[in-house]
Amino acid sequence: MQYDIKKPSIGYSIFILLMVVTIIAVGMIAFAASIQMMLFIAILTVIPFVLRLGYKYETVEEEIFASMKKALQPSMILLGVGVLIGSWIISGTVPTIIYYGIQSISPQFFLVTTLLFCSIVSLATGSSWATLGTAGIAMMGVGHSLGIPVGMTAGAVISGAYFGDKMSPLSDSTNLSAAVVGADLMDHIKHMLWTTVPAYIITAIIFTVMGFQYGNQVANSTEVSALTGYLAENFNLGLIPIIPVLILFGLLISKQPAITSIFIGSIAGAVVALLYQGANMNGILAVLYDGYVVESGIEVVNTLLQRGGLTSMLPLIALFLFALGLGGLLQKSGVLETIIVSVTSRIKSKGMLVFVTIIISYFTMGIGGAFSFGAVMTGTLMKPIYEKFNLKPENLSRIIEDSATQSCSLIPWTASGLFTAAALGVSPFVYIPFCFLAMITPIFSLIYGITGFTMAENDVDEKHGGLQTNEISA
Repeated sequence: MQYDIKKPSIGYSIFILLMVVTIIAVGMIAFAASIQMMLFIAILTVIPFVLRLGYKYETVEEEIFASMKKALQPSMILLGVGVLIGSWIISGTVPTIIYYGIQSISPQFFLVTTLLFCSIVSLATGSSWATLGTAGIAMMGVGHSLGIPVGMTAGAVISGAYFGDKMSPLSDSTNLSAAVVGADLMDHIKHMLWTTVPAYIITAIIFTVMGFQYGNQVANSTEVSALTGYLAENFNLGLIPIIPVLILFGLLISKQPAITSIFIGSIAGAVVALLYQGANMNGILAVLYDGYVVESGIEVVNTLLQRGGLTSMLPLIALFLFALGLGGLLQKSGVLETIIVSVTSRIKSKGMLVFVTIIISYFTMGIGGAFSFGAVMTGTLMKPIYEKFNLKPENLSRIIEDSATQSCSLIPWTASGLFTAAALGVSPFVYIPFCFLAMITPIFSLIYGITGFTMAENDVDEKHGGLQTNEISA
C-alpha cells in the first residue's frame, strides 16, 4: 500500500467498540429494531472511523466482503437444514418420532433421556446443527406434549448437541480448535475429558432431578390425545418415515460433506412424502421452500409442525453476513487486536491466563458472530502467551472449546444462536438458563487454571524459548 496506515490507540479502539455496542443495544431495546438492521447501521457507522486510520474505502469494502464470504458455506448449510426440516415434517419423520416418543418416554426421565439421546446423535454425526434440526425438533415436540417447560427441553437438547459436537473427532469445531493452536486432535479430545466429563455428569444429575420435579406435571390429557390423534390420522407412521434419518446419519458418520448429506436427507424425505404419505409434488416443493403449514384447529399441532423451509433461514443468513462483515472490519482495522493485546499484556498467572482466554473467546465470538471467528482469533492471539507459560497447546484448544463451542448457541446474534432459536422454535432468553453444560464446563477450566491441575506442560526438550514454570507465579 502506498498510503500511511495508523494503528488505532487503545482509547480509539475502545471508543469504536462501545459505539457499536451502544448502536445495537439502543436500536433493539429503545426502538424494537431488528438486530440485522442495527448491525448494518453499525457497519456503516464504523467505516468513517476506519477511514480516519488511513485506509482507502476500496480496501475497507474488500475486507468487509472478504469476511462475508466466510458465511457462504454455513449459509448453504442453513438453507439445507431449513429444507430438511420441512421435508422431514411432510414425510412424517418428525411426526413419527414425536408420536412414539410420547408413547414410550417416561416424563420423569424425559430431560435426561433427551440429553443422552442428543449427545449420542451428535457424537455419531459430529454436527450440533444436524442434531438440533432433527433429534432436537422431535424432542421439543415430545417435551411439549408431556408438559415439560420448553426452556428446559431446549436446554437438554442444546447441552447434548454441543457435548457431541465438542467431543466428536468428526466435528468441524473440534478439528478447528486443535488445528489453530497446533495441537494433536486426539490429545485435544483426551484433554477435554478432564473438564467435560465432570461437567456433563453434573448436568445429567441436574436434569434428572428437574425431571422428577416437573415430569409428573403432564400436559392436559385432552391436548396429548388431540396431538397423537392428529398425527396418527394425518400421517402414515411407522418405520418407513425413519429411513431419511438413517440415510442422513449414515452419510455424516461416513464423513460425507455436510451440505451433500443434508441435501440427500431432504430428498429422501421428499421421496417418502411422495410415495408413502401420498403428498403431491407441488405440495412437497412448496413445503421445501416455505415450510410446512397446517391449520388444524389444534394449537399444539400448529406450534410443533408449522416450521422449516428454505425461506425460514433467510433472516439468519442476513444477520450472519452483517455480523461477519462487522467482525472482519474491526479485526482488519486493528481495533480488536489493540484491545486484546492490551489485556493480555497484564497476565501474570495461569489462573489469569485461563480467565482472560475464556473472556476473549466469548468476546471475539460475539463480535465475529461465529465460533470459527472466535476460535481463530483466540487461538492466534493467545498461542504465544501459552508458549511463554510453557503450556502444551491442548490447554489452549481445550479452553477455547470449553467456552466458545459450548456457548456459541447462547449468544443470540451468532450463527449458532440464530440457528438454534429457529430450529427449536424458542427464544435464546428462554433456554439460556437451562444450558447447564455451557455454564459449568468453563468453571472447571478456571479451577484447573488456578490450581494448575491438568494444565499440561511441555517437556524440557519441547520448549521453544519459553519461560521456565518456576519463573511464573502460579
